[in-house]
Amino acid sequence: MSTPDESEERARNRQIAQNEQRRKAVTAIRVSGWAIFITFVIAAIVAGIVWAWTHR
Repeated sequence: MSTPDESEERARNRQIAQNEQRRKAVTAIRVSGWAIFITFVIAAIVAGIVWAWTHR
């Protein structure tokens, strides 16, 4: 049977793992946001170049 110290250690480890999962999820969302922003900027530049090319 596990001692109180072992069960506290397991509970602490579980909490650490949950915190790590949350941190990874937040990081993934942040990276996705930047990827969408960069894609939008590149698309706007390309659209501007195409517009300028067709209206010269």
